Amino acid sequence: MTSLTTTSRTGRPSRTSRPARTVLISGASVAGPALALWLHRYGFVPTVVEKAPALRTGGYKVDLRGGAIEICARMGILDEVRAHSTDMDGGSYVDSGGRTIGELPAEIFGGREDQDDEIMRGDLARILYERTRDDVEYVFGDSVASLHDDGDGVDVVFDSGTRRRFDLVVGADGLHSHTRRLVFGDERRYKRHLGAYISIFTGPNRLDLTRWETYHARPNKLISVYSTAGENAGTAKNCFVFAAPAELAYDHRDTAAQKRLLAEAFAGDDWEIPRLIADAADADDFYFDSIATIHMDRWSRGRVVLLGDAAHCTSPASGQGTGLALTGAYVLAGELAAAGGDHVAGFAAYEEVMRPGIELNRRFAEKFAKEMTLSSRRKIALRMFLVRLLPRTPWKNLIAKKIREEIQKAANAVPLKEYDAARQAA
Repeated sequence: MTSLTTTSRTGRPSRTSRPARTVLISGASVAGPALALWLHRYGFVPTVVEKAPALRTGGYKVDLRGGAIEICARMGILDEVRAHSTDMDGGSYVDSGGRTIGELPAEIFGGREDQDDEIMRGDLARILYERTRDDVEYVFGDSVASLHDDGDGVDVVFDSGTRRRFDLVVGADGLHSHTRRLVFGDERRYKRHLGAYISIFTGPNRLDLTRWETYHARPNKLISVYSTAGENAGTAKNCFVFAAPAELAYDHRDTAAQKRLLAEAFAGDDWEIPRLIADAADADDFYFDSIATIHMDRWSRGRVVLLGDAAHCTSPASGQGTGLALTGAYVLAGELAAAGGDHVAGFAAYEEVMRPGIELNRRFAEKFAKEMTLSSRRKIALRMFLVRLLPRTPWKNLIAKKIREEIQKAANAVPLKEYDAARQAA
């Protein structure tokens, strides 16, 4: 840490009685291990607790663009990220008979700049874990049961019955953050449903895809199937999205109920849908959730702070959730270090840096969420016409450039300050 005596960003003496050193991080997906990496470099002592019995290596493909790529470079993991790129060639749209309506190459389909990349979420989580496991304490198969912040530290009781005390606690435990619920109250106060649900799971590669993604659109529904460069032989990822103006009543921990909801939403549909839905029954990496955002006036209370989706979920519709998780971890650790472990100043600076970019990405998500599930066959037909037309039009590069510029604005919405440890690690 940079100093032992600190002042707040306003120049007034901080209310912190001593600099923070020990930090409990709840959640071992992407944001948690990324934060642990930076905190360790700054001289903090992080502990990561994860409810799952082992690292979760499943998941879907995630974009790393703009600032997230720069942060990967500063962490020293960019070469590993490149080595595990999905390396997709492109994508196509098909009708209910499986006939190709239109194809787009990767440079247009992905909307990426040259330095951008895409990786499976599980691969990124594993890279971060392997980079930190020798320096960071990981506790799997346990979770936080209760927190008591007495002003000088946080007493934590775990589900296992273990009791420990930390200087700070970070909730990096996702959209349905248990940390947020313990400290800030019911999730319903902060969650905003964007009118659709999404499900992703692994199944047999029924379309024989190789580094390719196939889309099929129906009124109020969108299905995609893809197989990446790193996909296990004979498997593919299946993604289902369907419109639901009102939130559905179910327990987000009840996988069997979620599988039933998915089957009901797509009952009677043709194309490959019946076979793909049947594959969901055997999927051990089944994911189902609302496409939703989290809105909070503050991300911290006392010595507890939220990170990533727990603080500001921008939903899968933004395409920036993983990038913002990496960025938030970089900024939170950097500002805590810059404040000499003063959590009051560090947390305030973290929010000040992050919030404008989060708001921009949230608006981007709200706009795109409406376009994911087109409401009529006429709207779908118009989109398919544009998909067929785009590769042939002389203005395709200009159109692709405009799409990339909008995405890049979101991907670079959070300014990356230079922090000492980041500069030394680069």
